[in-house]
Amino acid sequence: MTTIEAHQFAQCITCHAWSPDQTMVAFCPNSTEVHIYRFLVDKWERVHVLQKHDQIVSGIDWSVRSNKIVTVSHDRNSYVWNQEGSEWVPTLVILRLNRAALCVQWSPKENKFAVGSGAKTVCICYYEQENNWWVSKLIRKRHSSSVTSVAWHPNNILLATTSTDGKCRIFSTLIKGVDSRDSATSLASDAKFGEQIVQLDLCSSWAFGVKWSPSGNTLAYVGHNSTIYFIEDVGPAPSAQTVAFRDLPLRDVMFVSERMVVGVGFDCNPMIFAADESGLWSYVKYVNERRAAASSSKYGSQFSEAFGFGKLYGQSKYGVSTDTVEPSKPRGGVHHNCINCIIPLKKAEDGLVKKFSTSGLDGKVAIWDIESDADFSLKRN
Repeated sequence: MTTIEAHQFAQCITCHAWSPDQTMVAFCPNSTEVHIYRFLVDKWERVHVLQKHDQIVSGIDWSVRSNKIVTVSHDRNSYVWNQEGSEWVPTLVILRLNRAALCVQWSPKENKFAVGSGAKTVCICYYEQENNWWVSKLIRKRHSSSVTSVAWHPNNILLATTSTDGKCRIFSTLIKGVDSRDSATSLASDAKFGEQIVQLDLCSSWAFGVKWSPSGNTLAYVGHNSTIYFIEDVGPAPSAQTVAFRDLPLRDVMFVSERMVVGVGFDCNPMIFAADESGLWSYVKYVNERRAAASSSKYGSQFSEAFGFGKLYGQSKYGVSTDTVEPSKPRGGVHHNCINCIIPLKKAEDGLVKKFSTSGLDGKVAIWDIESDADFSLKRN
């Protein structure tokens, strides 16, 4: 896989998002502002600066259908930005938080968005037509620490979260008058708003970067203990697989397809994980690195039923370990500091990701071409 482009936008970037047509990129240069750049002629030029927050902007998401930008900040506020002519006009969202807002994501139908916070709370925000403002309903008293990441299921109802308490949880976000029960899966068809569907207690450290597969059948999230977790058949008796590696921890993940995941983090270079025909997940290689022979894999893999792994639902049985050891690979590449965000760009008609972008604490935004990598093409199908 090759890097199509890597641009130094700032000294540090906390998060980024792309416009629906992917001609503009919005990012926070580790400040109270959001900068929007457009590629004009042969260079990137700044065309807008969004100024409303009082502290560092910690999350950005740009809706594909409605062309709205939502931002959250350590100042405990969120704004939805609408483009009116040549200007972006902010609308305050009532979050009712007493700690920093840390992450945000639009739902698939873009009629809601979720905000994770340092207040151990998740805000589900929706638009009230009668009052012409955005309001929120809170999921409280479920997390024991800060909510680091949120991810919507394709059905627009289920929401997965990770937290620094080490747990991954799945909630129902069904809101009367906003959602239809027809869109809910059997898992959440009778669940009320804020009801916890599943709690996964697999990680012994902080948890980050949760994502659903395109079909919603698989869930992946990462731990600060250099592990990545894959959950299949999410429900009363899910199965879980853990892939441990010796390098630095990941911060975010992205599904390329149902059988392939890219993880980014403190090693400054994206890592590729894939599932074989039997469904067993394993590390493949770093991006731009030749694939290692299967017999010399240095990565551990553990697989178990979720009821028998870790402390899920209070159980204490453990899975079978198949660890082997090999010296670590060198770090670095396009990025020279922690990669904290990965976003899919171009998608094929079958939903497979063809390109993705990353941003990091080195102030760069890089675009990666998946199709140019033979290993990617073979493993993701």
